[in-house]
Amino acid sequence: MAKTPRFTAQGKSADSSGEVSEQSPPGETQEKHPVDQGMPPLKLFTTGLQHVAAMYAGVVAPPLVIGAAVGLSVTELTFLTGASLFMAGLATLLQTLGVWKIGARLPFVNGVTFATVAPMLAINKSEGPENALPVIFGATMVAAALGFIGAPFFSKLVRFFPPVVTGSVITLIGISLLPVAFNWAQGGNEKDPHYGDGKYIAMAGVTLLIVLLLRRFTTGFMKQIAVLIGLVVGTLIAIPVGITDFTAVREADIIGFPTPFHFGAPQFAIAAIISMCVVMLVSMTESTADMLALGEIVDKPSGEKTIAAGLRADTAGSFVSPFFNGFMCSAFAQNIGLVAMTRVRSRFVVAAGGGILVLMGLCPLAASLIASVPQPVLGGAGVVLFGSVAASGIQTLMKAGLDKDNNVLIVGVSLAVGVIPIAAPEFYHAFPESAKIILDSGISTGCVTAVILNLVFNHLGNKSHREDEMVTHPMEPGEGIPHQRTLA
Repeated sequence: MAKTPRFTAQGKSADSSGEVSEQSPPGETQEKHPVDQGMPPLKLFTTGLQHVAAMYAGVVAPPLVIGAAVGLSVTELTFLTGASLFMAGLATLLQTLGVWKIGARLPFVNGVTFATVAPMLAINKSEGPENALPVIFGATMVAAALGFIGAPFFSKLVRFFPPVVTGSVITLIGISLLPVAFNWAQGGNEKDPHYGDGKYIAMAGVTLLIVLLLRRFTTGFMKQIAVLIGLVVGTLIAIPVGITDFTAVREADIIGFPTPFHFGAPQFAIAAIISMCVVMLVSMTESTADMLALGEIVDKPSGEKTIAAGLRADTAGSFVSPFFNGFMCSAFAQNIGLVAMTRVRSRFVVAAGGGILVLMGLCPLAASLIASVPQPVLGGAGVVLFGSVAASGIQTLMKAGLDKDNNVLIVGVSLAVGVIPIAAPEFYHAFPESAKIILDSGISTGCVTAVILNLVFNHLGNKSHREDEMVTHPMEPGEGIPHQRTLA
């Protein structure tokens, strides 16, 4: 069947594969992809705020852990947290709106990656609390600069991600995030003597029920912001239950700015730089997997150009972040679940969330309001969000030909390797700390396992499979005639 041409605002035609040619009549317009469509201001704000609520705990957790480890005061800890929110907002704006060849231009949230926590704690132990933050900032800048240069080369790995690999990775992302939701549901802090109390779990259950009821019995806009409503209603219910704390709201300043190099000029230590470079590779692997996952969910597959641009945004944000006392920035997988559940695919929604994060970084009072949402309430919403990611992975696996034994084996082993850090957290305890940086990231190990097994079982020395199982490589507009590549 012939493909129906569409016309861009520049007069270029585009077929259903997204390819652009120069032979279209001028003056015609093309309906925008949902990713590029705007929304009314109120809807933009509320849905953007929903993304902020979903990611907030993940953004503030690393600075809280590192700040406590280096012995920061409450005031300095608040400052460090605000800096992370500010940089998460800037990185998200760069990722969603894009500048030049920087930014995937997808509904992609960026923030402080938790993968950096272990190496940063190790740097603190070796350098001492007085020098830890400057050394961390210097190492992050070097790793980010190298990552920016290597982004276009790293993006070529996309050819090794057919549905059997991407489906495994997307499913693994959801599975890996679920323990975070379960931890929140129990109170979020294992040192809390009431951790796991019935009232915490009940509160998580109530929030989950609210979100499910809203998704089942409402329509339109109300259905799309079901998670946000669930968080607000859950927080209000939690007040008489006695698990809310508004102290931060009462003590927060209205205006604050992350003064550049507040904790000292960056220092450059070889060991720390090597450690952060390894983390950068892990972060880029996870971001690649996340972009592939999000591309599938929003029906806009991520090709090499998109991934390269997205990785440039990650690394550019990570390079600038230390100037404002922030840490390494990376994609936040939990927000992919929100996109999958709400089906709101506009990147401008996430850009609005990025703007809110910037304002929160400049207004500690606003940040404290979001921070007052109890962890059990977040946990109840997290079950829906993260479970939706895993479900999206299963949908992708349905396209992967699981009637073939080889593919079943690839999926099974990849998931098994990926859940090791969850099922057996001490499994790698005897390995060197540098190795554990990679091995403790189940998403990274599962992703690498899936890629290797797919090459070994489906391509190396398997000529008939290469002929029968051609994998279409995602194309970018303007790349030329669509073509197919094998993965061998």
